[in-house]
Amino acid sequence: MTTQKLTIVKVGGKVVEEKDSLADLLARFSKLEGLKVLVHGGGRSATAMAERLGIETQMVEGRRITDQAMLEVVTMVYGGLVNKNIVAQLQALGLNAIGLTGADLNYMQAVKRPVKTIDYGFVGDIVAVNVAELNLLLEKKVIPVLAPLSHDKQGSMLNVNADTIAAEAAVAFAGHFDVELVFCFEKPGVLEDSEDDNSVIDSLNHAQFKALQESGAIHAGMIPKLDNSFNAISKGVSKVRITNIPGLQTGGTSLLPD
Repeated sequence: MTTQKLTIVKVGGKVVEEKDSLADLLARFSKLEGLKVLVHGGGRSATAMAERLGIETQMVEGRRITDQAMLEVVTMVYGGLVNKNIVAQLQALGLNAIGLTGADLNYMQAVKRPVKTIDYGFVGDIVAVNVAELNLLLEKKVIPVLAPLSHDKQGSMLNVNADTIAAEAAVAFAGHFDVELVFCFEKPGVLEDSEDDNSVIDSLNHAQFKALQESGAIHAGMIPKLDNSFNAISKGVSKVRITNIPGLQTGGTSLLPD
């Protein structure tokens, strides 16, 4: 394995959907040393677009139900509006970037999530990742900007959680690079008290995470983010951090192997 460093930054929430915060994030991202990949969300933008089009948004436990109409919306918004806006802004900063979904270069393939208690519709679970073509882009100093969309190799796009895209890509790249995965959102890190931004936990292992989850200190959307993070660490990703824009280079919560 090469020791060349690759930083994968996943950006979501208000950061990616507010003009000033996105500009700040991309300016800091542009200054990260070494090879870089950016993964983005865009759920609020998709909800706003759906409302403009008269399409109802259905959420269950914080997860979007993606019927055919909503699939068209998220494909337009994630793969088009949000993705290409980020690419254009990176180009303005002098970084050569390309926007991709999992269908592009067939770099990430998924299957439609089986119906158990809830039918999520066209939501995908990742089954195969091939970063060989993305490695060629990185060798040419091109920055992949990955949208939270994949495909089933049967002609259908699938909506995939952006944290999952980032974690699965990080694991695949770990076979080729020394990978650091950074989740960047509104909060400065994982908090002991979700109402107190000064209660950042500097480092966290899986056992501590489970204890804090059982106590209720860690809850809601932070749980799948941490599940994805610890799964990535267990499969070869060197370092995972959760932070905000000012902490992009060194701050936030570092996740540790047990």
